Amino acid sequence: QVQLVESGGGLVQTGGSLRLSCAASGITFSSLVIGWYRQAPGKQRELVASISGGGTTTYTDSVKGRFTIARDNPNHTVYLQMNSLKPEDTAVYYCNIGYFRNSAYSPLDYWGQGTQVTVSS
Repeated sequence: QVQLVESGGGLVQTGGSLRLSCAASGITFSSLVIGWYRQAPGKQRELVASISGGGTTTYTDSVKGRFTIARDNPNHTVYLQMNSLKPEDTAVYYCNIGYFRNSAYSPLDYWGQGTQVTVSS
């Protein structure tokens, strides 16, 4: 049974940092393509960052230079380091298993339960 468990969310002030973790189990990890999504109240879920099995990364424009996605294969974990946080980063963050098609990330139906990130102004 595939399971994704996110952790690391919380309340932080503008300009602060958080590191989110996504621990995967029940599936061969090293080749997985993982994406971090977020969903703010009243908004659609959006892809924030992704990482391939080989370590290729992508980021949405609004987080480039502030967020870093990385993977730790021995520990079956993908991290999202978030620096210089802004109130508009407030959302529930989810990790997802997906794949790349024509260089674009496509999600599969494997999601974690989400972790809340709140950035106060």
